Amino acid sequence: MGYEAVIFDNDGVLLTLTSMDAHRDGTREAFARVGVTNPHPDHVEAMSIGVTVDRLEAVCAEYDLDPEAFWAARDGAISEAQRAEMTAGEKRPYDDIDALDAFDTPLGVVSSNQTATVEFAFDHFGLAPHFETVHARDPTVQSLERKKPRPYYVERALADLGVSEALFVGDNESDVRAAHAAGIDSAFIRRPHRVDTDLSVTPDYEVWGLDDVVSIAE
Repeated sequence: MGYEAVIFDNDGVLLTLTSMDAHRDGTREAFARVGVTNPHPDHVEAMSIGVTVDRLEAVCAEYDLDPEAFWAARDGAISEAQRAEMTAGEKRPYDDIDALDAFDTPLGVVSSNQTATVEFAFDHFGLAPHFETVHARDPTVQSLERKKPRPYYVERALADLGVSEALFVGDNESDVRAAHAAGIDSAFIRRPHRVDTDLSVTPDYEVWGLDDVVSIAE
């Protein structure tokens, strides 16, 4: 079937994943910026990826840190680490990125990454002209309560595009759940890091690349 619009996750869909080393290095730098020179490795790991508000508050309590201040430092440091990987060519668009040229439908992006990171990536790689709307996280604790699997940013993208029949393309269960919570269809893309992933939710489609998405959407 055709769709009025297609919305993409970014990391793991359009761009390759950020290395875990960058996540951890950025988190250590964030601790240093707020005066914690020797954070526990478990706390570095907990603040590197997949952070929840409860986990953030628990870790900050261990060091008597203000969660908002630490989170702003954490998001800023990790964004810098990701931008360095892009500049070095270590984080880049997937080889099928030119498939974006084949879409006639309006395109959008909803990412759980930082707004600064996504804006830099789309400018650096020349991707911005493809998308009519892009939503990502501000460096606030509140943004953690709005990220996928919650539909907040997906619904904002739909409103921007002025559509209700859209397809959301992602590489995580949270993408599938966010799409369905927003009342739209989902496509789970099996990039190399997701070839063997077992899902506990059922996407409307499973695809292997952006060319498959073009075939579905158009």
